[in-house]
Amino acid sequence: MQNSIRDIGYSTFEEVLTHQECDFITRAVGNASSSGRAGARNLMSNPAVAELAFDSRLLQFAADALGTKASPFRATLFEKSGAANWRVLWHQDRALPMSQRFNSCEWGPWSTKAGVLYALAPAWALKTVVALRVHLDASTRDNGPLQVIPNSHKAGVLSATAIRREISSQEADTCLVGRGGILTVRPLLLHSSTKARCDEPRRVIHIEYAHSLDFGTGLRLCVA
Repeated sequence: MQNSIRDIGYSTFEEVLTHQECDFITRAVGNASSSGRAGARNLMSNPAVAELAFDSRLLQFAADALGTKASPFRATLFEKSGAANWRVLWHQDRALPMSQRFNSCEWGPWSTKAGVLYALAPAWALKTVVALRVHLDASTRDNGPLQVIPNSHKAGVLSATAIRREISSQEADTCLVGRGGILTVRPLLLHSSTKARCDEPRRVIHIEYAHSLDFGTGLRLCVA
């Protein structure tokens, strides 16, 4: 079943990649993370991941979600397993990689992660971004699947108090996606995940797309 991302903030597409494609990408990122690590950042420099990010199928999903053309700018491997098992609290994805620091009351605080400069972005910028989560393994109820609060992205940037109010007043959806499936997610959609209850890995390539890498004078996304 597919849900319109324009309506509730996320959508699921099954069997986009073949098992052979998943195997190839899994091998390509095999050295990106070590045992006990939760994944790896800055994977747009990985040729296999970059090729995936520019795959016509993914570009079309991103363009449909944004209502216009889409450019990939960041790729991350999330790897949850028996060796790296963690819980993610309810949050919004607000940090964007930027090409340079600038002074603006709308952006920040600033931080550096794995050598890349990040700033918390305002709602207007995050509305031009969508993430595609490519499932290299099936996401099941036992291996720590993503949970989301439908429509929560429509409220903009939420305070801690507003987040608590949203999660207490609405029922969460659990996003179960088969191997090779894709989950599209708005950055401002409230989401979380529980710890895995099994040793089966849950590997996801998280690729973010924007309408444009350039937000304006001095405001440019960094490809990472």
